[in-house]
Amino acid sequence: MSTSEQAAAQETPKVAELGTTSAPLKSAAFFIGAYCKEYNEDFMLCKSENRDPAHCLKEGRRVTRCATDLITKMRENCLQQFDAHWNCLELNNHQYYRCRAAERPLNNCMFEKLGLVKVIPGTPEGKKPIHEIENPVLGRQQK
Repeated sequence: MSTSEQAAAQETPKVAELGTTSAPLKSAAFFIGAYCKEYNEDFMLCKSENRDPAHCLKEGRRVTRCATDLITKMRENCLQQFDAHWNCLELNNHQYYRCRAAERPLNNCMFEKLGLVKVIPGTPEGKKPIHEIENPVLGRQQK
């Protein structure tokens, strides 16, 4: 660790790690994106200014605190739905399309209890998002 990284690390308040594996994070990803949007944007702006990892420690820790706050709220308000969705992702190679049945109750709970709506960036305007289609036709994906 360089001297500048050590100095930045000492003056930046510590924050606990999220303490989750990849499946809960993937389940919560779109909600974290919406809930922590301002912190994420600040972090990305900081990274574009300077590629030194120590430069953006404060912004990165704000993102982590925000994500921790949301995961805690998800567990407090939608634990059953959240567990069902991330367990489905865990058992299905983290593929969203295989877990739409478990995803819908989670999306409904997040809206009803926390006012958060899942929005997939890049969804064409006027088209129903893939996660809201009841019986999607899954075809071959071009790679």
